Amino acid sequence: MQRSLKDYLTITLKGMAMGAADVVPGVSGGTIAFITGIYQELINTISGINLGLIKTWKEQGFAAMWKEANGSFIVALLSGILISIFTVMRLTNYLLEAHPIMIWSFFFGLILASIWYVAKQIPKWNFKIVLALIIGAAIAVYIVTLPPMGTNTSLWFLFLAGSIAVCAMILPGISGAFILVLLGSYKTITEAAHDFEFKTLGVVALGAIVGLLSFSRVLKWLFDHYSSITLAVLTGFIAGSLNKIWPWKEVLESKQIGEKTIILRDASVWPTNYQGESHIIAAIALILAGFTLILILERVANQKPIAQNATNQDL
Repeated sequence: MQRSLKDYLTITLKGMAMGAADVVPGVSGGTIAFITGIYQELINTISGINLGLIKTWKEQGFAAMWKEANGSFIVALLSGILISIFTVMRLTNYLLEAHPIMIWSFFFGLILASIWYVAKQIPKWNFKIVLALIIGAAIAVYIVTLPPMGTNTSLWFLFLAGSIAVCAMILPGISGAFILVLLGSYKTITEAAHDFEFKTLGVVALGAIVGLLSFSRVLKWLFDHYSSITLAVLTGFIAGSLNKIWPWKEVLESKQIGEKTIILRDASVWPTNYQGESHIIAAIALILAGFTLILILERVANQKPIAQNATNQDL
């Protein structure tokens, strides 16, 4: 695929949006990848990374290997994610602390529209598709209501946490950061990043690589063979996560991690029952703004719908 510099800058911006989403417990970078039209390419690219690339390098040269690996796409996207982690993340965290209702309202509009966007990719609905959507939603609701585990700092557990969290990061609707909170590893990993504990970070990174390469192959196979059912499950995941990002919350239990407060348990309430200023007019405006943004992204997207690119053997 021939791309211009402008195309790669656009991919970098999408990576920045993914990075900003992934550091927020409750919002998935996978959802951002989906609604910005790069999800299937991301999955296909990751699943295509294997030892065969070394053979291509030896036989045809670095340029052929780079093209086969879709290296420019990886670099552009990863650059955006890293830029976001070191810059936009600070702004996102500040806004979540200073104006939580406003930010969650915008995210709520984004995710609400993404449910419509993903469901639209399914060419034909039937009982199996509806059942898959319900199952996906039930799984997401169950995950976001789980109580957090106690802290476990053993290396094998951190490896497992990295593997599971990175899978969640590429699943629309499931937040990788939230999974780390549930597993009790969020504090350990964030402190390791702050203190540059390379042993801990290395184990987590290794787990993330193993999880990413393995799970991406599973997702690619599902898209290739059961595209509509897979899309229905992902739609359910996104729908099931809506409660987690509902703007008006009553905090039931929280924990201080350094300078950051992590909410362990909360409950959604109506704006009229919210303890404090509900900002309902501004919140509704931001929900509509988030929803509209998805409509705009859909109009300017150049990629074909995912369901049209995959085989629909499940129908």
